[in-house]
Amino acid sequence: MTDATTCSAAVPSPSRSSLRALAPYWQVTFASFLGWFLDAFDQTTLMFTLPDIAHDLGCTIADLGAVLMGQSIGRALGNTGWGWLADRYGRKPAFMLGVVWFAVFSAMTGLTHHFYVLMAIQFMFGIGFGGEWTASAALLMESVPAWTRPMASSLMMSGYEVGYFAAAGVQALVLPHYGWRVLFFIGLAPTLLALFIRIGVPESPVWLRNREARLAQRHEPRAPAKLRPRFKLTGAAFQAIAFMGFLEFQKAAIYTYYPTILRGSHHLSQQAVFWPVTLYCAGSFGGKVLCGWLAERFGEVRVMLSALIVVMLTIWPFLSAPGWNTLLIAAFVMGGAASGIFALVPHYLAQRFPSDTRSFGMGLGYALGSIGQGMAQKFVPMFGPTALTLPLSAEIFVLTTSVVTGAIALIRPKELPGEHMEGDETAS
Repeated sequence: MTDATTCSAAVPSPSRSSLRALAPYWQVTFASFLGWFLDAFDQTTLMFTLPDIAHDLGCTIADLGAVLMGQSIGRALGNTGWGWLADRYGRKPAFMLGVVWFAVFSAMTGLTHHFYVLMAIQFMFGIGFGGEWTASAALLMESVPAWTRPMASSLMMSGYEVGYFAAAGVQALVLPHYGWRVLFFIGLAPTLLALFIRIGVPESPVWLRNREARLAQRHEPRAPAKLRPRFKLTGAAFQAIAFMGFLEFQKAAIYTYYPTILRGSHHLSQQAVFWPVTLYCAGSFGGKVLCGWLAERFGEVRVMLSALIVVMLTIWPFLSAPGWNTLLIAAFVMGGAASGIFALVPHYLAQRFPSDTRSFGMGLGYALGSIGQGMAQKFVPMFGPTALTLPLSAEIFVLTTSVVTGAIALIRPKELPGEHMEGDETAS
């Protein structure tokens, strides 16, 4: 593949629309979006019900931070384990297994009557949660044309905010009347997605090419050693891991305890919480699509740094604004900025790993990010144990980790092994 060919495939002309170009790939784009939507619905249901679970199980919010940490450790195992599965057996079957896995353990959360059982079930839920993302992200990035990957990445990741919004609406309707357990029983719905993946989503063409190369190698003992997949911790891979660790910590400090802060510090009812969360989700969805569009034109690093600056300027009114209108405006802006960065994460990670170990590498990056998220979920309430100090603790952590994340993003590795993938010259 020549540099000229690669550049022509990767850079859009003004007359081309990435959304129109993604239309033939709607099945894999929609499945990836829906997988992340359902992941988000099940995960954020736990966030909305933390005060109710703490009351029923006789524990504190800080105690439940350990449950969230356990979920994050499970995510880390799922990210890496499913990455290996997806590299070895295919992106599609790993995607299906992850969906069924997290759906089953989400429903089992509703049957929990003991703190340590809840911790164990959420740990298992986290394995499927992380695994689903790892497989679907690699599948999507390897299936669409090269120059559309930033937009495809943003569309997939926008599923989280739509799922967050859906969870907010359902909890406002269900929680006051039927209790928190019913919300988790709804978590069985994602199993239907596995059927859609099985019938309507094709396997990654990049993975299929690499499988054919490996099969050919078995019949040719003198085949070059480079065909044998071996993960290498390059500078680009290390950057991906460090970037995700701090970014996930920052994002968790922003939104994990947001519903709890709204109910505790601002004394909002369960129904009133719906409105700032709705605006946060609306801003997030718009921000992700906008960031994907901007990244195609100005580069993802510039977009990420701009979004980080907006996060730092918005974090205080987002969590501590005394006025209702300011709180709502800040929710919308924060959603667009904080979530807009995540719109580019699948594309950012995919570029930093070669095709034969891409899913494992992306999973490893997200796994270390999951640990960062778990640390934030534990540390934020630890340093802010009351309704008055919880927002301040979150604000300090967000400011510091935003600076570190921006510094890491500014680094340009010597080589991006996944910047150009097999077949890019014909994908557009």
